Amino acid sequence: GTYRIFLALCLKDAVVAQFPRHRVLGTGKELTLQCSQDMSYVSMYWYRQDPGFGLRLICYSTGIHTFEKGDVPQGYRVSRNELQSFPLTLESASANQTSVYLCASSEPQRSTAVSSLHKKRANQGVRGPCPQDS
Repeated sequence: GTYRIFLALCLKDAVVAQFPRHRVLGTGKELTLQCSQDMSYVSMYWYRQDPGFGLRLICYSTGIHTFEKGDVPQGYRVSRNELQSFPLTLESASANQTSVYLCASSEPQRSTAVSSLHKKRANQGVRGPCPQDS
């Protein structure tokens, strides 16, 4: 079958660009969602919003090559090779990944959405446990 992937844009002080805007994808296919921001903010986040749920954090980054998994990291990979970009890859499309995906960016001290998660993060410059692209 095919699954519809919806993307939305989440802005917090920075201009955040996210693409593709929407995509219909066949089962088992891989898709990379691009997210970039223009303010060189250190923190970037990927969320998904499903019917009946609030925003759920997939993964976040607190710097280049520094990742942490959120509430729903299974089936995704991330990379952060430069400060302005944080792509998210859906490894193998399935019905449970049909969702609205949102990317956000913020300065660490201004982030309130995941402040408790920041306390658990890996040290800066160390690869965190979130699955990542090679």
